[in-house]
Amino acid sequence: MDAGKRTINDIFNGNRILEIPFFQRAYVWGTDQWERLLEDMESVSVSNKPYFLGSVILKQQPTHTGNGVGDVRTVIDGQQRLTTLNLFFKVLCLKNGQTNLFDRIFRLISTNHLALLHNHNDIETFNEVLNLTELKDIAETDNIIKAYSYFKEHIDPEKYNIQNILGRILFVGIDLDTNEDEQQIFDTINSLGVRLTTAELLKNYFFNRDELAHYNEFWKNIFEKDDETKNYWDKEITTGRLKRTFIDLFFYSYLQIKIQDNDLKVKTEDKIEFSKVETLFESYKSLIKDYDLNKKDVLAEIKEYAQLFKENLDYDIIHRELTADFGIERINAIIFGLDTSTLIPYVLYILKNIQEESQKNDLFELIESYIMRRMIVHATTKNYNHLFTDRLISNKILSKEQFREYIEKSSDKVNYLPNNQEVKIGFDNAYLVNKQSAGIIYLIESKIRNRNKQATQLLGISKYSLEHLMPKKWENYWGKLNNKEERDFRNRKLYTLGNLAIITQSLNASIRDSNWKIKKKGKLNKEGLIHYSAGIETLAPYLELDEWNENEIQKRAAFLYDKAIEIWESEEITIENANIYTTSSEVFN
Repeated sequence: MDAGKRTINDIFNGNRILEIPFFQRAYVWGTDQWERLLEDMESVSVSNKPYFLGSVILKQQPTHTGNGVGDVRTVIDGQQRLTTLNLFFKVLCLKNGQTNLFDRIFRLISTNHLALLHNHNDIETFNEVLNLTELKDIAETDNIIKAYSYFKEHIDPEKYNIQNILGRILFVGIDLDTNEDEQQIFDTINSLGVRLTTAELLKNYFFNRDELAHYNEFWKNIFEKDDETKNYWDKEITTGRLKRTFIDLFFYSYLQIKIQDNDLKVKTEDKIEFSKVETLFESYKSLIKDYDLNKKDVLAEIKEYAQLFKENLDYDIIHRELTADFGIERINAIIFGLDTSTLIPYVLYILKNIQEESQKNDLFELIESYIMRRMIVHATTKNYNHLFTDRLISNKILSKEQFREYIEKSSDKVNYLPNNQEVKIGFDNAYLVNKQSAGIIYLIESKIRNRNKQATQLLGISKYSLEHLMPKKWENYWGKLNNKEERDFRNRKLYTLGNLAIITQSLNASIRDSNWKIKKKGKLNKEGLIHYSAGIETLAPYLELDEWNENEIQKRAAFLYDKAIEIWESEEITIENANIYTTSSEVFN
């Protein structure tokens, strides 16, 4: 890697082809950026001071002797700036009558071809503008033409000194050789606001400029067919500490499925490396190269899995009423409503390999029971990635019976399925984060609401707030407890599931911490629990009570437990070394 200061003449040297990846997204700069550029170019023209225009990252490509050019580089970063400069100088030179100057800078000496080769979205209009011999009106079909029209209207040649601009525009230039990892470079300079997705890198890895039909079939029609499709794949969600787009989440999930293919015999050390999110692009290249995979075969499989992903993985379920029927819809609520994206590779594997709907839904039912039971007892999730992206797929677990048997016989007891006794202890004692508590109660509510033919519509999981029925600040309005043991007991109980409820809107702070009577009915123009819990069957019956205390919390915990084991049934599994569930001493740490 060679990094340093670059001028326009350093970048466009007359003997170098600069190639924007052919399948890169279109030029996106608009009026705000164009206006700022003109202001800055006018300032540089007057002051003749150096002007920094950001970074340009170029990656060396193998050269072909037939093209007459010895230097071909891919534009990894700088597409927007380099495109805009070409358009700006083209219009300025046409207005000044200095087209020879433009050609000398931005064309190749040997062929007189444009030095900047554009992507498939913009190549036609970019070439049209840069090949003009005089200014004329062009119908605005894309941002390239809009930029040309803007400069044509707003550039006053008297305000710009071309030589000053050429001499004073500076870039931070980074030149990579053919073996260096551009993704790593992007991660390193991310503080500059540069962002390159894995999907963009993969798109240009899989397809060449002469493979447009192949690109249309295996990429454009799958990931970029229309605005609705693009918006779906561009959807960004938080997974762990990272924000990731659906398309990157998909490519990670597919890779995890692919490396479990027993026929490939992927080495354990490679599986570990390929499971790292931050090196996903390099993992694809290594897998295909080191295990001699055919790119077209991989693309055909990607297409099939991507269609299943888009048809079934639905983030918006968190905003809609949830069905009571076990299946993919409820699994979506768990994945996206409860931040359990580690399920996705295994869920995608199930969708691909189970055709019988009842078998599929039976397995989804057990997965829901497994996740929710473990959530209730506060069991660790640290091994979920290994379980759902590796073991279940590599062992071809494709039925409810196989899943149960695998968990029961697994030597790794950290992945156990909690029995009813453990679930009971969880309801009585577990101290969970708010999202987990709300999710458990919501999923129970979605089941019993449907059974009881409740007229009030159940909203999506994202529409509910979690409320502590006995407030965390109980000392002022809920009676004094002089005994430390009693105070400690109350403080523990108010964080348990029996004291937690979902309501449609957070209570005003003055109501939230009030006594039970005011908290239920509200005060003055501030509504209470009764107003915000219409039809909520996991709460409404308890609002008829005149008093709310530790005893009632325990009774409600028992009610929720009964509903939970009815919904999330589980044959009792006997596990040796039994003390593996979360104990009360662990819960409050």
